[in-house]
Amino acid sequence: MKIVVCVKYVPDAAAHRKFNADYTVDRVGVDGMLSELDEYAVEEALKIRDADESGEAQVAVLTMGPDIARAAILKSLQMGADSGVHIIDEAIHGSDSVATSLVLAEAVKRQGAEIVLCGMASTDGSMSVIPAMLAERLGMPQVTFASEVTVEGDTVRVRRDGDAATEIIEATTPLVLSVTDQANEPRYPSFKGIMAAKKKPVEELTLADLGIAEGDVGLEASWTRVEAYAERPPRSAGTIVTDEDGAGADQLVEFLAAQKFI
Repeated sequence: MKIVVCVKYVPDAAAHRKFNADYTVDRVGVDGMLSELDEYAVEEALKIRDADESGEAQVAVLTMGPDIARAAILKSLQMGADSGVHIIDEAIHGSDSVATSLVLAEAVKRQGAEIVLCGMASTDGSMSVIPAMLAERLGMPQVTFASEVTVEGDTVRVRRDGDAATEIIEATTPLVLSVTDQANEPRYPSFKGIMAAKKKPVEELTLADLGIAEGDVGLEASWTRVEAYAERPPRSAGTIVTDEDGAGADQLVEFLAAQKFI
């Protein structure tokens, strides 16, 4: 069984994030990491592989982006993935979800995946649309937002927890699957895993390798773009409530009422 996990290198939410001159996200000049929600997808893939009785299951992680995006692959390999695929091409810069799904789909086809795994969303875009777009382009069924996954042979059974009900959905491979942050607890890379990751293969691909024309991706080919942005306003000073004259409780109640907390 071949499992391909689509992962994304995203700016660190705690860092000072910014845009480039063309209003695309700066992914090079800021600290970044493997999207935290994608860690659950990697962990789920590892669990499926480890439970495979044949012992032949393999997990490959796939990402697209600049040189620095390789860090997302490295973290996945340290967790235990077997190999990586890095799509790197300057023409990809500025691609929206539609263009991104095209690139990822063509790369997935080269892998012959039986299960394509994704996180529930990226922590920078939070759109949750890539799994559905991949399923459409690959001609596969999609089972999304899984809170629990069970794989038996070519049958995948998942539990989806909604606001009003829980659904049990069953499908057969090949398929596109996405998991939520309730599906598992991602493992921390061990020292052994960190050392082993250095020897694992990472394939680099360009748009030409995937048979994709440069005009089909990038900012100019994207259906959506950022037209303007504004810096987050500085945080205002807090309100200090003192109780020197015994009126502290009244001041606190007035403050909470003014903020409509009570």
